[in-house]
Amino acid sequence: MRLLPLALAALLIPATAFAQCGGGFSGFVQSLKQEAMNAGYDVSTVNGFFKGARQDPKVLRADRAQGVFQKPFIEFSRRLISQSRIDRGRSMAQKYDSTFRRIETTYGINRGVLLAFWAFETDYGSFQGDFNTRNALITLAHDCRRPELFRPQIFAALELYSRGNLDPNRTTGAWAGEIGMVQMLPQDILDNGVDADGDGHVSLKTSAPDALMSGAKMLSHLGWTAGEPWLQEVTIPTGLDLTKSGTGSKLSVQEWQGMGVRAKDGSLGARGLQASLLLPQGHKGPAFLAYPNFDVYFEWNQSFTYVLTAAYFANRLEGSSVYRAGNPDQGLSGAQMKQLQQKLQSLGHDVGKVDGILGAKTRAAIQREQQRLGLPADAWPTPALLKRL
Repeated sequence: MRLLPLALAALLIPATAFAQCGGGFSGFVQSLKQEAMNAGYDVSTVNGFFKGARQDPKVLRADRAQGVFQKPFIEFSRRLISQSRIDRGRSMAQKYDSTFRRIETTYGINRGVLLAFWAFETDYGSFQGDFNTRNALITLAHDCRRPELFRPQIFAALELYSRGNLDPNRTTGAWAGEIGMVQMLPQDILDNGVDADGDGHVSLKTSAPDALMSGAKMLSHLGWTAGEPWLQEVTIPTGLDLTKSGTGSKLSVQEWQGMGVRAKDGSLGARGLQASLLLPQGHKGPAFLAYPNFDVYFEWNQSFTYVLTAAYFANRLEGSSVYRAGNPDQGLSGAQMKQLQQKLQSLGHDVGKVDGILGAKTRAAIQREQQRLGLPADAWPTPALLKRL
């Protein structure tokens, strides 16, 4: 489920050298091989990596069928989080306690954060995906939808192969090319892979210490700040200015306190910390303060619902109570969401792709229209809003 926004500066092949996407698949592969040799890889390495490469239609179907992200937070989180997952996570925390202690000392990443990713990505390593990684990356780069995202990963996978850390015919993973227990893309493995078990290889598929340390290093490099919170459930007062809510608005903890926002349990973060108030299903549903570390989650996955659920699950694994679901207003179906997005577009709002997913741009547009219409501006789409528009 992970889709990283890649740093273009890390690309192994200059953009000007890129073969065009689309066209005949065999010709596309030949162009990739030529690019690889132009970049300095010898013929035997290039031929060994690309031999047997084929297009995988299952990858394309998976890419176009991400309906799970259309589900609202409460339904999505209840679907992903179970007591058995919590229990197993705590068991894994004990089993790999020495690894987590190294992580906490070296990178300052809480074990709950990594355990949550480990659980959601591969169910603690039990299912890591059965798509051939090389074929998946080449298929997605050839597809023309997002070649700039997947093409660099082909050459990163080639580099892993040249180091003996990837078998192009046998290495499998997720449909989008992620590998291992915490599902990292080839370039991420090159940049952040750690041989934590000391066997001379970075083996994210078979070594939990390697996978966990590598994931921690990546989170650290993405900007995680040790010792700071990431997400906290809160209560909000009646009459709160809801236009201040959402990921695009940040106020200090002191300012939120002054507006009547309170921690559901314990106390809020440091008064000077910046935080966003998140109301994933409107002002009648759960409420959270998201601190700066929460932004790092979006470097791992760009789905708001996934990110919020992962951050909340990390809290649960570290002992937090179940959130208060409240009584949110009825939401919209996927078809209704698309209709709403089309209406918002017609009003001049940028909602990105009309896909039925309540993403950041759609939320911002909804909030602006709610404010214009005199409705509670909590960015939660309802049938009433759709009717008004």
